[in-house]
Amino acid sequence: MSNPLPTHITTKLLIKNMVCKCCIRVLTEDLGKIGVVIEKMILGEAIIAYDPSKIDLKQIEDVIVECGFELLVDKEKILAEQIKLAVIELIHYYNNANSLIRNSDYLIEKLGYTYQHLSSVFSKHENTTLEKYIIAHKIEKVKEMIEFDNLTLSEISYMMGYSSVQYLSNQFKTITGVSVTDYKKSPIKNRKFMDDLI
Repeated sequence: MSNPLPTHITTKLLIKNMVCKCCIRVLTEDLGKIGVVIEKMILGEAIIAYDPSKIDLKQIEDVIVECGFELLVDKEKILAEQIKLAVIELIHYYNNANSLIRNSDYLIEKLGYTYQHLSSVFSKHENTTLEKYIIAHKIEKVKEMIEFDNLTLSEISYMMGYSSVQYLSNQFKTITGVSVTDYKKSPIKNRKFMDDLI
């Protein structure tokens, strides 16, 4: 990330559907091709600088859309995206330590709203409930852990915040349609991309 020139305008963009490091890489490369300087980019957010005599925000938005993302301006849509990113962060990137933190407590602390408000905003903008979204991500993480085959189901249950192996097994079968045992034995694992979990 380079320093902007004095003629550049610096602005912060909030971007929907950025769920992994590849998203950051693709967007950084494509914005760079049109002359946008990336000062900082994290999931869901970019601080950019650009020369308004050469590039306008519409061109920047076009690149964002071409990459499969969406520029956010509505406050509730921004909050819904922040909720998604917080869920992904907790379940996929915190070294599976979320058994120590209740999902609702984490979201409340991270985003500063009541769980009821977060849940309401999320459902309004994402076509699913927050609870179903969290469960979908937990099940995908469980699939990943099963594939690595270095943990027992008891360990996975504990790490993912399930009260028992039976509870995990029941939820796994409800969501995937197959038992944990059958999934483990199957040569085809049917994992989903994080951005397909809505």
